[in-house]
Amino acid sequence: MGQHHPSTPEQRAQWASQMLAHDHEYGVITQLSTTIGVSRPTLYAWKARARQALEQAFCDTSTTASTASVTRHILTLLVEGHASYANIQVCLHRLTGCHVSIGTISQIVQQAQARALQWMATHAPPNERALALDEIYANNRQGAYLNVVDVHSCAVWAAEGPLPVDAESWTVLLLLAQDRGLMWHTTVSDGGDAVRSACQTVDPDGRHGRDHWHLLHTFSQVQQRLARRVRTLQERTPTVERQAARLAAGLKPRGGKPRTDLEAHQAEIAELERTLKELRTLGQCLREVLAVVVLDRDGVQAATRREQNLSVVLELLSELHSTAPSVVQAELKRLHTHLRLAQPSLLPFVAPLEAVQQALCPVVGVDGLALIAWAWLRRTVLAWDTEQLVASLPQAWHAAARVLIQAWERATRASSAVENWHSIVRPHLAVHRVLSPGLLALLAVWHNHRVFTRGVHAGFSPLQLSGMADAPTDWLVALGFPPAEHPVPVVQNQVRRLVTLAA
Repeated sequence: MGQHHPSTPEQRAQWASQMLAHDHEYGVITQLSTTIGVSRPTLYAWKARARQALEQAFCDTSTTASTASVTRHILTLLVEGHASYANIQVCLHRLTGCHVSIGTISQIVQQAQARALQWMATHAPPNERALALDEIYANNRQGAYLNVVDVHSCAVWAAEGPLPVDAESWTVLLLLAQDRGLMWHTTVSDGGDAVRSACQTVDPDGRHGRDHWHLLHTFSQVQQRLARRVRTLQERTPTVERQAARLAAGLKPRGGKPRTDLEAHQAEIAELERTLKELRTLGQCLREVLAVVVLDRDGVQAATRREQNLSVVLELLSELHSTAPSVVQAELKRLHTHLRLAQPSLLPFVAPLEAVQQALCPVVGVDGLALIAWAWLRRTVLAWDTEQLVASLPQAWHAAARVLIQAWERATRASSAVENWHSIVRPHLAVHRVLSPGLLALLAVWHNHRVFTRGVHAGFSPLQLSGMADAPTDWLVALGFPPAEHPVPVVQNQVRRLVTLAA
């Protein structure tokens, strides 16, 4: 058992300095060992420790990073780098020279998660919003993460899980969001039974829409399967011709189940082609009915007319199912059932649009309303933005046209905002396998405060787009951590846009 040398730290510092001052001089270590009664290995250890301390103090500046900087590095690597704790430790050591233990990293992350949960529980937008609702399943498919995302600003207002995907879980989530002050005028989802039941329970008088993309995607899948069947039969035509020729020559057809009737084969192809053509026509009609604005010879279609047209599409699809070849009837029947069940929630966005159009019709007239709608529908072909489109109209229509265009652009028909949020969550699920409520809240706070760098929302954060113009753009500052030592400068154009948004 080793014994400690009876010396003070000041004495050891003096001896270590003496050894460094007389480095590479023969006999210095031996003489000092004899004088003070310390073994030579101990003296060499003290000398090495003193040298390391001097090098850290004067040469390795990266290891002197402040605690605030280390905290920022850890949380940034966790959220934006999708890194595990072990990877964070390696990255910090290689990039900054700092060695941080896994326990310290875990402690910092837990502190940030607690603050993020508190932030999510105490913040809500000041006005009513349109919400997209959807869930993303965990890796084991035993639970899911339920998410409530703002349709127009992409801000995440609720994210919980893993939870069972049932009406009770969604109901509790929406009620808790209401208690936090979240208000909404419209919800949109992919049509799941659990979400729909919860929305009817929490907000029975609200507008609950169906995501059009999922519906049209299902329609397109059926159409593509039917097209593949037609191509497969067309590719078999030369084989059927050869089999028919062998039969006509008195030879036995080849194969286990040969097809030798060329006329029946061609008739089957013709029937499938007819069915596919009619299905494509119905798909185009469905897209026109579900558009934001629909024009006909009488002008902008009213809500009742659009509902009638949607019913006609359903009737024609039912008729097509009954007259289609038997091999595709089951597929068409499932498509008709899917569309019939979704019918009540496909056009709830039309009623508020019609109210705006009727209110502004005395200003622009029926023909003027149709003209503005025609130009807005063709704005991509005309290469016009909103201001160019408004400038091309009579001066008296400018204010009304801006209101109409804003209402059309903000019509809620898709839940793509929550799908974008899922694309952020998935990489973290791949790394951590299971996301704790704190980590999920941390991701939501980061996403809500980050400023978009491109697209129509460039220069704004989701919170600012939600009406919280004074929200900070540094998510760590929002959680109570010190600001960055070298903050990113705010572009002057961004300042002007924030002032406009606040006004």
